[in-house]
Amino acid sequence: MSGNFTIRRANAADAQDVAVMVGELLTEIMDAIGIQAFNLDPAETASRLRDFLEREKYFVFMALSESGHPAGFIALYESYALYAEGAFGTIPELYVRPEYRSNGLGIRLVAEAKMFASAHGWTRLEVTTPPLPQFERTLAFYEHEGFSITGGRKLKIGL
Repeated sequence: MSGNFTIRRANAADAQDVAVMVGELLTEIMDAIGIQAFNLDPAETASRLRDFLEREKYFVFMALSESGHPAGFIALYESYALYAEGAFGTIPELYVRPEYRSNGLGIRLVAEAKMFASAHGWTRLEVTTPPLPQFERTLAFYEHEGFSITGGRKLKIGL
């Protein structure tokens, strides 16, 4: 599906629409890797997102189709590190619904994130992609948008 899209900053009233897309993103990842890696509760996710947006701990830009249907989103938050020489942005989620892919919408969402990051004085943007063959297209997309591999792997521990 092609067409004109509007990209705007999401607010608390958009939390439910974004939470639904987060669920779609996580389902797509789990289908690709064959592992139940996430246990998403849509209502909790929407509530958490509303809180994050209201407190400006999380920034989301939504893409809307000509008819106003949510087509995708990109999320950002501010991080700090000495290696990054101060504040920088992290992209935890970027998602474009399948019917809206391959028309430049992801590129437009990343461009919006870059402008937002620059306006906030962030020194860089970082994103993590799984180092799996199933995500080679994702990696190629980010490299095409100017991101470079910096090495290392993202690790986690539940607390």
